[in-house]
Amino acid sequence: MENIDIKIRELKLEDLDDYLFWNHPSQEFHKFNGPYYGRDSEEELNKYIEELRKLLISGEKNVLRNKKIIANKITDEIIGQVNWYWKSKETLWMEVGIVVFNNNYWGKGIGYKALKMWIDQVFEENPKLIRLGLSTWSGNERMIKLAEKLSLKKEAVYRKARIVDGFYYDSISYGILKEEWRLLSNT
Repeated sequence: MENIDIKIRELKLEDLDDYLFWNHPSQEFHKFNGPYYGRDSEEELNKYIEELRKLLISGEKNVLRNKKIIANKITDEIIGQVNWYWKSKETLWMEVGIVVFNNNYWGKGIGYKALKMWIDQVFEENPKLIRLGLSTWSGNERMIKLAEKLSLKKEAVYRKARIVDGFYYDSISYGILKEEWRLLSNT
């Protein structure tokens, strides 16, 4: 499992059972992926999956909108998900995120490969974009290491801004300008 080729792709109809399984509230990744936000209940998740199913059956593409699936390039198995959202559309500033659902894939370099591919893709598909950001919390050490490995710059630390399991943690924001990313990509 050490050297897995991955791809970033749309969600497909045949993915829905796995997508439901991996997004279940009991999955380990929820402890690190914004645990200070409320989670969807099992009922809400089932409703969401059924809405996706209807859209996919009707022929709709890109049903996850600003999210894409990270999949094994050979087996097509779902590994995780990447996303983007506008932090400030007025200033052409997006934030990106990543989740590796299956903890058997943690620590294998999948996050690095996937987020690098995703940042390339987001900049490519949004040529006017000026910058990308990534936000996490001080308890998510893997995400902090990933941001730093990708050469994102730590731009802000909001002290004691997140509460997880009754303890305060810092919120940390990283960012990179398009021209900085291009320089890194060309080296």
